[in-house]
Amino acid sequence: MESFKKATISLYFLLVLFGFSESSRSILPHPQSQPQPLQSFKINNTQNARSCSYTVTIKTSCGSPVYTRDQISIAFGDAYGNQVYIPRIDDPSSRAFERCSTDKYDLNGPCTYPICYVYLYRRGYDGWVVDKVTIYSYSSRRSVTYNYKAMIPNDVWFGFNFCSGYHGAVGSTAAM
Repeated sequence: MESFKKATISLYFLLVLFGFSESSRSILPHPQSQPQPLQSFKINNTQNARSCSYTVTIKTSCGSPVYTRDQISIAFGDAYGNQVYIPRIDDPSSRAFERCSTDKYDLNGPCTYPICYVYLYRRGYDGWVVDKVTIYSYSSRRSVTYNYKAMIPNDVWFGFNFCSGYHGAVGSTAAM
């Protein structure tokens, strides 16, 4: 019985150790972080021989206007300059981004290493409050969730950047 306890404790220790080593490889948002505006944002037209698939899920807050006709754009990427940019993810005729709704998009774009930033852009007069954005990358088989819980300001990129300290991280010189 004593050897069974020791084996169980050893197995548990190894699982915990393996779990920490796995999670340390990805760049994850801090749960207490707040989205920030970025006045100038560089859109990369990443030329990459490989194309990867992503699933992006955007949950609109129940505190949002009933619907929005605003133009919504999204950009996300890694610390090495690989970026997926969708200039118009909205489609008012599809009833996207209605209050309390969750919209799912299957996208293709340049392959990335772990995604460490996401920015949303809104242009229009209706307003839009985002609860969260989840991005699943098929190439890395991982997802990352960014908790916005905020109104997206008009005419400015707004989001999260956890790429600090990496060469080639999100740029600062060009705007949309």
